[in-house]
Amino acid sequence: MGALPRTLRLIEALRTTADRLSTGADYQWGHLGACNCGHLAQTITRLSPAQIHAAALRRAGDWAEQSVSYCPGSGYPIDHIFDRMMALGLNRDDIRHLERLSDRRVLARMGERGRALHRNHRQDVIDYMRAWADLLEEVSRDAVLIEVA
Repeated sequence: MGALPRTLRLIEALRTTADRLSTGADYQWGHLGACNCGHLAQTITRLSPAQIHAAALRRAGDWAEQSVSYCPGSGYPIDHIFDRMMALGLNRDDIRHLERLSDRRVLARMGERGRALHRNHRQDVIDYMRAWADLLEEVSRDAVLIEVA
């Protein structure tokens, strides 16, 4: 059950981020501090969009591309942000999928809605994050039930 507390923190971070986006927080898919992953990074790290954007610009690529280059201990500022995100249980694929709204499990959970998402539309990001949080919550609940049984 060691991973459960960090999963719960990730669920909370996803919901907090979706709520912030739904109340009008600045959203720009092309800005590394105000895009899909940038917003989740804001929630997890408490850094500003400008700080996240500046850290990400030190290396080439969007979040999906930078997740491939992620190297703990590299000294790159963006990798410190990745460290914080990974500490909640995220992995490189999660980052890539969030930036592209492409995780098949999340899309399947969304049903028909999951078939018409655009990675750079605010409401689609909100719906995706909420569906992902619901999925993680369901998986966590099932894991607890299995462990108790």
